Amino acid sequence: MDKASTDIVFASMVSKILLILASTILQGVEGAIGVNYGTVANNLPPPAQVAHFLLESTTINRVRLFDANPDILQAFAHTGIEVTITVPNDQIPHLTNLSFAQQWVKTNVESYIPATDLVRVLVGNEVVSSANKQLIVSLVPAMQTLHSALVAASLERSIKVSTPHSLGILSSSSPPSTGKFRQGYDTHVLKPLLTFLRATNAPFMVNPYPFFGCSSDTLDYALFRPNPGVLDENTKLLYTNMLDAQLDAVFSALKLLGFDDIEIVIAETGWPSEGDSSQVGVSPDSAADYNANLVRHVMSGNGTPLMPNRTFETYIFALFNENLKPGPTCERNFGLFRPDMTPVYDVGILRPTARSSIPTNRGPDASPGPGTPPISSSPLPREKGKQWCVPKAGADPDALQRNIDYVCGLGLSCGPIQEGGPCFMPNTVGAHAAYSMNLFYQVMGRHDYDCDFDQTGSITDVDPSYGGCVY
Repeated sequence: MDKASTDIVFASMVSKILLILASTILQGVEGAIGVNYGTVANNLPPPAQVAHFLLESTTINRVRLFDANPDILQAFAHTGIEVTITVPNDQIPHLTNLSFAQQWVKTNVESYIPATDLVRVLVGNEVVSSANKQLIVSLVPAMQTLHSALVAASLERSIKVSTPHSLGILSSSSPPSTGKFRQGYDTHVLKPLLTFLRATNAPFMVNPYPFFGCSSDTLDYALFRPNPGVLDENTKLLYTNMLDAQLDAVFSALKLLGFDDIEIVIAETGWPSEGDSSQVGVSPDSAADYNANLVRHVMSGNGTPLMPNRTFETYIFALFNENLKPGPTCERNFGLFRPDMTPVYDVGILRPTARSSIPTNRGPDASPGPGTPPISSSPLPREKGKQWCVPKAGADPDALQRNIDYVCGLGLSCGPIQEGGPCFMPNTVGAHAAYSMNLFYQVMGRHDYDCDFDQTGSITDVDPSYGGCVY
């Protein structure tokens, strides 16, 4: 084989490898976002209908249940959707008995596998911050006994045991570097619990809610919107969103006890779309901003200031609005979907057939501005048979910036539009959006819906490349 032929084969192999890597990245984005499936309502669709909807219409492929509802477990059989079930708090003391634990596993686990993909059993929810001494004392023994029951059934490798915590387990969380667990609980409950999690390779699960920790002054900080940030004076690290600060406070507390190697999973987080008038930042727009930004952020690979270069398995709260939940109005309005399975707002989890997998542009149409890309000014000659994706004329610059953040957050190569790159100039949102949107369009297979970007993208057969910037 001559050198020219060798170069062609090598280039083809590299191209295929890059496409495989890109595909892997995108699959990882879908794979790590789950949803909490609560059922405190009298108007929800049948579980089989819900399972079919999640499988066919959304990119969600993992759910967390707050019990072990047999109808739901049966409904998710043969879907491939990973399911986490929960032992209710009131059953925790009973679970310390091995025979009870073995019967619970037989009834709620073995009866449904392998058809239903059960991956985790949670022992209670927010037990340590419940102030119920009997539950707190029984928690770790119950987890150990349940694990023993799984071992007896040869299921300990595929099904892990953990328990979610509220941030009430922290006595200090601000600044994040000072995070530590409440005295007494740290050594008597959490240290044995963490020792168990490490030994069984199970994650530490937390329920961070920036919604409950924000005020009118910190709303943008809580919603991942542009803000000045908050500096941790101890580490000199700048925090640009509240979730990172909450996660790093948990990490600091884990590190203080010597368990900073344990994986952190976000078991619950969300934002209500409706609430009482006294509550700050409650609206469909705020909820959409939080959850859409949450998905992009936790899967971007950026991590947090203290935990850089990592992603977080995350479960959004919640799948549906639940009309029978007690408490303030917001408690009944955390759902991504209404009971008829129409979205309350779009966060990019609907499949492309619904043209909803791209960040939503809820802003008004804007007139052409400095974001106009160099498409019509100096196009290169047409390349027969090829098409490109570029922003529509007059597209809202804020929407285009979200498109850039989304595409680059997936891990695709946005180096050419970074400073010093061949496509950095002109340094405008529109020009950078043109490059990143086309990058996504090409990698995903050049389908029309890959250039939708909530109706801000347009397909053209005129090559937008210019100078050394090749699209």
